[in-house]
Amino acid sequence: MKKRIMVVGPNQAGKSTLTNVLNDSARPLKKTQDIIYGRNTIDTPGSYIENPLMYKYLIATAQTASHVLILIDQSKITEVYPPGFAKAFTCPVIGVITKSDLNQKNTNLCVEQLKRIGICEPYFKISLTNNMGVEDLKKYLLMRILVHENVRNCEVRQ
Repeated sequence: MKKRIMVVGPNQAGKSTLTNVLNDSARPLKKTQDIIYGRNTIDTPGSYIENPLMYKYLIATAQTASHVLILIDQSKITEVYPPGFAKAFTCPVIGVITKSDLNQKNTNLCVEQLKRIGICEPYFKISLTNNMGVEDLKKYLLMRILVHENVRNCEVRQ
């Protein structure tokens, strides 16, 4: 059963910090060029989304994920995702706006970018410095994973 949540985003968007929170871990934060498999997550390098030649690795890695979180950094808007990028994944894709306590005037730009990427609402606005919105995201992910498991269990029984 696929239970890990893959986290995708540009460098410094909060991927590793978020994966630490989702894994209840305190893994040291450092830039890496490797995919890191945690207990509940798959942490992807920012360079994979910043280089179109690496998209195929993200798509292949997502085959082992239950969900993909695509991060947008509200503190500095950068267009690193191509239009419709979320449609490349076979699992559900969830939009997360990180650093939502910074540059709040960028919120609408972040939402528009998530829409262009092909992600439907709900979008989660989080801040990892004060944990704003993190519990809502965790509850939503847990609910989605439990619903998915129940559907799979019903299919197996039939």
